[in-house]
Amino acid sequence: LTNEIPTEAEVKALNEELHKRSTIPEHVYKLIDGLPKDTHPMTQLSIGLLALQPGSEFGQAYRAGTVNKADYWKPTLEDSLTLLGQIPLLTARIFRNIWFDGKHIPSDPSLDWAGNYAQMMGVDDSEGFKEVTRLYLMLHADHEGGNVSAHTTHLVGSALSDPYYSYAAGVCGLAGPLHGLANQECLRWLKDT
Repeated sequence: LTNEIPTEAEVKALNEELHKRSTIPEHVYKLIDGLPKDTHPMTQLSIGLLALQPGSEFGQAYRAGTVNKADYWKPTLEDSLTLLGQIPLLTARIFRNIWFDGKHIPSDPSLDWAGNYAQMMGVDDSEGFKEVTRLYLMLHADHEGGNVSAHTTHLVGSALSDPYYSYAAGVCGLAGPLHGLANQECLRWLKDT
């Protein structure tokens, strides 16, 4: 979208589409649940993203030789939408494993994407927390490519790596102390002050 605001019907349709794509294979949950609790969340997320990779439509189509160069964007878009549906379930699971002894809160498809994510995290069930989560995710969604994680994701994707590989690489870049990990260091500093 450029210079357009989606209609309420378009937002609803996207939300429904993301919920349809959110299923995570049981083997991925078992893998994440089996990691030591002290494994850094970014490490767990990159492992989870890579464990989802066998479902890549781009990877399957490319290996089968069934997609021509002009149509690479189509399975890439499908993979990206699927990942957008799966990432909230994966990250909420990791969060609950580390800080809530693996007591998970199921996904609720009646909620919007960000509201559902906020609920699955289980930090605060208020509408206010869901609204703050929506705002936080919206602000962080606007990454044009100048930072480490977005640049890394683009760079890896330019090698025709599918979005699962590309997103996992971006997450690894985000884990660096001069990028996303800086947020964690700030919180640690505030807590110690």
